[in-house]
Amino acid sequence: MALQNIIANLLVPVKGALHYATYRTVSIVLIVAMGVAALAAIVLVMLQPGNSQGIDALGGSSETFYGKNKGKSIEAKLKMWTMICLGVLAVFAIIFFILQIESIWT
Repeated sequence: MALQNIIANLLVPVKGALHYATYRTVSIVLIVAMGVAALAAIVLVMLQPGNSQGIDALGGSSETFYGKNKGKSIEAKLKMWTMICLGVLAVFAIIFFILQIESIWT
């Protein structure tokens, strides 16, 4: 119940019952989608290993087979999916804040 009140207070009231119902439904769907995209990005970032290689990083780089094929590895895929999730989150946030303009709904 408290979460529903917080979300209702987040939304700008729109005049007209039909417009308000559509506005509220679209806004709640976008809020949920942004939450899912944010959680997915957090999980993907947590799954990625660190960039530092400890004391070996001080001595220079030694080229290995793994280093040459890093673009095809799981790390590269995790990085790509993280960028996709963050891009989706940014697009949903922009759409959400554009929908907060009252003149769109009148």
